[in-house]
Amino acid sequence: MSHRFVHTLVSGSRRLLRPLFDPYRRYRHARLIHAARVVMGLLVSILLTTGIHLPHGEWASVTLLIVIGGLQHHGNIGKKSVERAYGTLIGAGLGLLVVAQQNYLGLPLLTYLLMSVACGFFAYHAIGKGGYTALLSAITLFIVAGHGDNPLSDGLWRTVDILIGIVLALAFSFALPLYAVYSWRYNLADGLRGCAQVYKRIIRGEAVGSDEHLKLMRKLNLIMLQLRSLMPSVSKEVRISVTELDAIQGHFRLCLSTLELLGNLRPPVSDAYAMAQLQSTLAAEHRQLSRQLLGMARALKGGATARLGRGADPAVTAAGAPAQLAGYALLTLELLKNVDALQRKLAQTSGRWKI
Repeated sequence: MSHRFVHTLVSGSRRLLRPLFDPYRRYRHARLIHAARVVMGLLVSILLTTGIHLPHGEWASVTLLIVIGGLQHHGNIGKKSVERAYGTLIGAGLGLLVVAQQNYLGLPLLTYLLMSVACGFFAYHAIGKGGYTALLSAITLFIVAGHGDNPLSDGLWRTVDILIGIVLALAFSFALPLYAVYSWRYNLADGLRGCAQVYKRIIRGEAVGSDEHLKLMRKLNLIMLQLRSLMPSVSKEVRISVTELDAIQGHFRLCLSTLELLGNLRPPVSDAYAMAQLQSTLAAEHRQLSRQLLGMARALKGGATARLGRGADPAVTAAGAPAQLAGYALLTLELLKNVDALQRKLAQTSGRWKI
């Protein structure tokens, strides 16, 4: 009886928790999960600092918000936490030195000058690599020192609070991580599915100047930009070099450009004979491209990467294309080669992005 009860309890728990461990559901509900994580993190921060009566405990909550409040991807949070830690230690160390010299010398104008010069130095380095660390160093300097009139003990407690906030932010980022690679995978899957849809519109003779077609192309261009912004975080999370990710992005970008050219090279829809020739002569290529684009989209979304091993059919050559379709046929072959190269790239890196 007890064994059956435990089995029922475990099965019920798995069903309830399955959405939390399903990558696609976490991607779909990323904003809700992120908001809930921030709520829980702040509650823990407030209860911890007030429970042990930590002076200036609000700075732990402020730090947690700074580190994870506007960042949902795990790769970004780890990077920002490290930068925040460096910025805190540099700013706090300088702040304590400023307070110490103010207490020792008692020269407010010298204190103001030192703080201003230090912040000018940080502002110089805030533009470019390491800018976030430099900016946080300047902010932490004022948090710890005020205008040089803060007691030394206050500066030490605020430094401790900030470090507590960093630790809590890291802990909650690991609790239910929202990986950038999820967004990268599913956005790329949507992009490839959109490419298949655009290609189908072209070979069926649907208007490429219609609002529906232009809206679809704008969506694909937006996906391309989103993929570009995700690359640094994805690289940190799954150890795929930015160069490899850029190569994948390049194939996707070339696919979009080729589709635009195919839409312009396609025979006029009014020329029924030419359209019929196009569909019959390149039927094998059309099937191959649709199969590969949709196959890659399914592999990225569902994780069934075995299908990525199926490359292009070597028999597909577009031989015998009529002269008026020669340019269109050659461009179709180039698109097929590009799509096949993209599939090989995804297959080579699948062991790392399929998490």
